Amino acid sequence: MNRTDEKAQAMNLPPVYNHVEKHGAFPEISHDENARFNFLTNLNRHLDSVVKPGNKVAFDKRIKPWFQERTGHDFHTSAEVKEAMRQDTYYQMSSALRRAMLEMTQQASRSMVLRQIDSLADKASFYNNQRPETLTLDPDLEIPHYLKIVDYHCLPGSYYTEYIADDVANAAADDARFFVTTAGKFGELSDGSSKALVNFLTHNYPKFNPRRILDIGCGAGHNLLALAMGYPDAEVIGIDVSAPMLRYGHARAVSLGVENVRFIQANAETIPFDNDSFDWVQSTMFLHETSTRAINNIVREVYRVLVSGGLMLHVEHAQNTPDMSLFEQFMRDWDTFNNNEPFYRVMHQMDKTEWMKSAGFQSDNLLQFGIHIVNNNNHRLTGDGFQTRQNVFGAWKE
Repeated sequence: MNRTDEKAQAMNLPPVYNHVEKHGAFPEISHDENARFNFLTNLNRHLDSVVKPGNKVAFDKRIKPWFQERTGHDFHTSAEVKEAMRQDTYYQMSSALRRAMLEMTQQASRSMVLRQIDSLADKASFYNNQRPETLTLDPDLEIPHYLKIVDYHCLPGSYYTEYIADDVANAAADDARFFVTTAGKFGELSDGSSKALVNFLTHNYPKFNPRRILDIGCGAGHNLLALAMGYPDAEVIGIDVSAPMLRYGHARAVSLGVENVRFIQANAETIPFDNDSFDWVQSTMFLHETSTRAINNIVREVYRVLVSGGLMLHVEHAQNTPDMSLFEQFMRDWDTFNNNEPFYRVMHQMDKTEWMKSAGFQSDNLLQFGIHIVNNNNHRLTGDGFQTRQNVFGAWKE
C-alpha cells in the first residue's frame, strides 16, 4: 500500500472517542473504557461500510436467482425479500454481527455508567441546583405504552427507568454510546443535526427569527442546545417524558453555559402550552419511536401551539418511494426487527404529506429537504461516503 492509499484509508476512519466533548455531567472514562469505545466505533464503521454492502451482492448473485427459479416470478413485496434473505448465511452473519455490536455498545456504556451511578447523580444535581427554575419534572406523568413495550435501541430499561433518587444513569449511557453508534459523524457534542438545521434556515429563510422554539422528544438535549446556540435571543424549551434524560440534559446545558433553555417533563401528545405559543416546533429522530395513535395526536398538538406563520420541522427517516427497490425497503427495516424499533417500518411507509394535512397544514406550505450534518471533528469527514445527509420534512402554518 502506498502513502496515498494509506492516507485515503486513514481519512475514512471514524474519529477517536477522545473527540467526545467531556461536558461537566459526562461520565468519567477509564483508559480501557476509552479503548473499548474506539474498538466499537471502528467495528460499527467497518460493518456499515464493508460488511453490510455484501448483502446486496448476496441478494443479486444467490437469493434473487434462487427465488425466481423456485417460484417462477420476481419478488412482489419486501416481506418476501426478508423471508428469502433470512435463509442466506451471509445475511445471517452480517445481521448477527451488527446486533452483537449494538449489544456490546450498550454493555460498554452501561457498565461504565453503573460503576459511577451515584457520582453521576451528584454531578447532575450540582448543576441542576444552580438553575432549578429551568427544570420542571412531573413524577405523576405516565410513561406512554409505546415506550414500555420494548427497550429501545436495546438500552436496558429504555430511556425512562430510574434506579436511584435523582438518577441519570440511562441518559448518561445513551450520551456515551451515541458517538459510537454514529461513528462520530455528528460531532463532538452529537448535535450535528440541529447545527445543520440552523445553517439551512439562516441561509434559506434569513428573515425567520423565532422568539420561542419547542423541541419535542428532546431527550438529553443534544439538538436542543444547538438550536439555542443558533438562536441565542430565543427561548428554547424541550419536553420529554423521561425524567433521567431531562435531569441529565439540563445539567449538561448548565455545565456548557447555555442559558436560554428550559427542560419540562411532558408528553408531546398533550403539549402543556396555550394555543399560538411557539414560532417553531422541532423534533429530531423522535417520531419513529412513538406509535400511529401518538403521532396523529402529536401533529395536531404541534399545529395548535404554533403561531400563524410558525414552522414545524422533523428530522426523520424519509418514506419509501415508488422507485425504491424491494431490497432497499427490506434493508431499511432492519432496526424494526433487530434493534427494538417497532415503529421504524411504519414511518417508512407512512404518507407524511397526508399526515401533515390532517392536522390543518396546507399543501402549498409543506416542506421536505435534506441537510448535511455539521461535524466539528476537523478533517475527518473527507473520506468517501462519510458525510451524513438527513431527511427533514415539515410545514409552515398559515
